[in-house]
Amino acid sequence: MVTRAPGVAYSITVRSEYPNEPGMLGKITSAIGEAGGSAQGVDVVQTSKGDMVRDFTINTSGHDHAIRVVDAIKAVEHVKVRSVSDQTFLLHVGGKIEMSSRVPVTTRDDMSKAYTPGVGRVCMAIHEDPAAVWALTGKGHTVAVISDGSAVLGLGDIGPAASLPVMEGKALLFKEFGGVDAWPIVLDTNDTEEIISIVKALAPGFGGINLEDISAPRCFEIEERLKAELDIPVFHDDQHGTAVVVLAGLINALKIVDKRPQDLKVIVAGVGAAGTACTKILQSYGVSNIVGFDRQGALNRGRDYGDNTMKQWFADNTNTENFKGDLGAGLEGADMLLGLAGPELVTREQLAKMSSDAIVFALSNPDPEIWPEDIPDNVRIMATGRTDYPNQVNNSLCFPGLFRGVLDVRASEINDEMKVAAAVAIAGVIPDSHISEDFIIPSVFDQNVSKRVARSVSRVAQETGVARRRQRRGDEVYAAFRS
Repeated sequence: MVTRAPGVAYSITVRSEYPNEPGMLGKITSAIGEAGGSAQGVDVVQTSKGDMVRDFTINTSGHDHAIRVVDAIKAVEHVKVRSVSDQTFLLHVGGKIEMSSRVPVTTRDDMSKAYTPGVGRVCMAIHEDPAAVWALTGKGHTVAVISDGSAVLGLGDIGPAASLPVMEGKALLFKEFGGVDAWPIVLDTNDTEEIISIVKALAPGFGGINLEDISAPRCFEIEERLKAELDIPVFHDDQHGTAVVVLAGLINALKIVDKRPQDLKVIVAGVGAAGTACTKILQSYGVSNIVGFDRQGALNRGRDYGDNTMKQWFADNTNTENFKGDLGAGLEGADMLLGLAGPELVTREQLAKMSSDAIVFALSNPDPEIWPEDIPDNVRIMATGRTDYPNQVNNSLCFPGLFRGVLDVRASEINDEMKVAAAVAIAGVIPDSHISEDFIIPSVFDQNVSKRVARSVSRVAQETGVARRRQRRGDEVYAAFRS
């Protein structure tokens, strides 16, 4: 197996004390390099005639590798390691978000208008005209990010408290990339009815609901019920955010391999929430030959799926030839593998049996179904869910702009047409002349992404009749984006 490159996600800072003598710095940096670490910075903390204290900032490839690098530094004669800090953990200390005021309260007059007694007039205005809540409160730019922590990407069922850093991160990205205020709400229950009841009770204070990391098949019922019973958009990002970005990547990939959607054979490894949503959006784009696989093999019409209605739907609406083999056999002659299952699921030899100019989206995170270093020559385009490889399929390309567009026109739902519009907008950020095997998906830091997605989604919401407000050119909402 190929050795993984060190990355910033496992960056450590090692504070070391050693004799202030010529050659000592070289010995330490050599030890770091020999242990496979990548030194990113060396900073002097304290110096004297006899001793030197320096911080060594080092990228490693994982927790175990970080320990080996620290041990290598300790092994250098006369070196004392004072402390080791993890840069990722330091970023999370105290949480990643906070509430801030949009208006100042510095005088008695400010207090009278923002709170009592003036606020009572605003309350009564909303009581008399409920639609006024959109203009007179933060509802029109606020989303609830809700999870029970039962299906955290790459980690599984870790519970609500442990999932909170992910939900905070989601809220951070909503604000940074879309100008949307989002609140992380984690629920200490896995009961479907209880979750639905809680979300319905919370809904009046929000312009949209983003469901996150809720396990299948419960997530399907929770989303469908809430969509039917609420008058604000409900969006399960693990399903639909992934699907939108996958379609965006495929749109540009097909321009390189010169294939048509209707001619593709697509293998979906992992038919949970994301796999099902990706399949539906690919079908809406014209892909008809799709075969899904779970731990028992191909989903076909001869299996019993019990009460898992989504797997039954998948079997009934895909696999037109009713293939019954395993994943390895299914990959023979396939044009695309969409991996949404788990790490190191497929081998180089299996991918070598795919078609020429094959497309592989290995999206299990943090470790993909196969690493980019391991793909055979017939795989022309490779995408992962990781930031340290080209073509990152990242939901952050979708949800900030999508919700920005939804809130701009006060849409009552997010329909299929709006999702496809978001995918087309993301793909269109990259000019055709710039598309390449390593550049089919724009960067999450491209400020054009959220703006284009928001405008496309707003337009299609209006065209499909789910908008309650008409978006006007030059509306002040776009001031929320970073200039």
